[in-house]
Amino acid sequence: MASFDYDVIVIGSGAGGSVAAQQIAKSGKSVALVEASSLGGQVLNHSSIPTKALLHAASAFETAKRGSAFGIRATTVGYNYPSVKAWKDTVLRLTKKAYSEDTFISQGISVIKGKAYFLDNQTISIGSARFTAKDFVIATGSDLVLPEIAGLSKAGFLTHKEAIDLIRPPKNLAVIGGGETGVEFAQLFAIFGSKVTIVESSGSLIGSEEPETSKLIENRFRKEYGMSILLNTNVTSVSKSGLKRSLQLARGSKTGQLVVDEILLATGKQAVVDIGLENAGVSHSPSQIKTNRYQQTSTKNIYAIGDCAGPYHYTHAAAYQGQVVAHNIVHPRMPVEAKYKAIPRSIFTNPQVASTGLTERQIKDHKIQYKSVVTPISVVAKSATSGFYDGFIKVMASKENNVILGATIVCPEASELIGELSLAIQHNLTAQQVAHTVHSFGTWSEIVRVACAKLSKSD
Repeated sequence: MASFDYDVIVIGSGAGGSVAAQQIAKSGKSVALVEASSLGGQVLNHSSIPTKALLHAASAFETAKRGSAFGIRATTVGYNYPSVKAWKDTVLRLTKKAYSEDTFISQGISVIKGKAYFLDNQTISIGSARFTAKDFVIATGSDLVLPEIAGLSKAGFLTHKEAIDLIRPPKNLAVIGGGETGVEFAQLFAIFGSKVTIVESSGSLIGSEEPETSKLIENRFRKEYGMSILLNTNVTSVSKSGLKRSLQLARGSKTGQLVVDEILLATGKQAVVDIGLENAGVSHSPSQIKTNRYQQTSTKNIYAIGDCAGPYHYTHAAAYQGQVVAHNIVHPRMPVEAKYKAIPRSIFTNPQVASTGLTERQIKDHKIQYKSVVTPISVVAKSATSGFYDGFIKVMASKENNVILGATIVCPEASELIGELSLAIQHNLTAQQVAHTVHSFGTWSEIVRVACAKLSKSD
């Protein structure tokens, strides 16, 4: 019988890798966790946690500025951005405790620092050292895709990694990319006084979501924050003169120029796959490691989870896949499938955007007969008591049996509300069942009940 250094080696300590390592270690198997950078991965150190901390501070500042509408004297409200950054740093120090080396060791997990490289399907090298394992879990995450724009590297730019550590907001900022990361940072810096221009090559912001969502966010960004939103526009080149950066723009046959202080790239990510996968026989493309429904790669003792495997680039999706893989390694004769019927998707703008299940476009692509309702948030008392009216809920259900298929909520705390509809979709609940569930008066959750009640009556 072959002898290995570890039962399982997990490569990557982010949300997916850490969950997988912890769950497998609980079973009594020997586990090593390999990390090439900082423990906790992108989510903890450079992405979700620090970004959400900054967005929370921005929301508090914006709420304080709106205080005069409620009779609160808010004329002297201001901010100190180094202190805002200090708040973010405090949040990181607190959350990093759960991902410290001592914490992992206390859970029976060995921590190995360095970049892993497969030599074969059961051996990796880390520097000059070699380690073997019966099974591997790849959780290497993803990294920014740099667009091919002439002069961009020479002129200089920010990514989300640098943006979270700025000591002051840029006076003028161009955000290249109007997806989740782009709109979050655009609003963050606009709230703190930056003049922001979003340059997006497609015809809408956050185009993967419902058209109603894109339209509302675009209108609000223009109206409330004075943002310029350039859709169907490409950056063809960038140059730098002194402290300014000049972007050459093209929209169809038209061209133009945009001069800013800083450029923030938010143009998408691709999987980190440069770890010798070919030596282990693992099939992959530049953007994704291929897996089956059990998260196994083409080499059956090697699993892949999180951003490097897809199909979603969400922290909670990676953690869920980590649980699936842990079960399948510990219980190989009773494997479970990864199911993505109701993965919630959240964007932390103000108002927040949250969705789950199928989009209307996907329902049509599947040729499902459906019905839908779109209800403004202004129909519930919470909208009046909070003085916030920009938002809606969209719910879609099967015409055949009224089972909920998909939903989108755009309102404050939408990310907290979407869980109810994810639960409904996961367990095939009907719109009537949700509508007949009592929801607390004076809360945003009432819009879920109202929309589902309308959907139950529609034909």
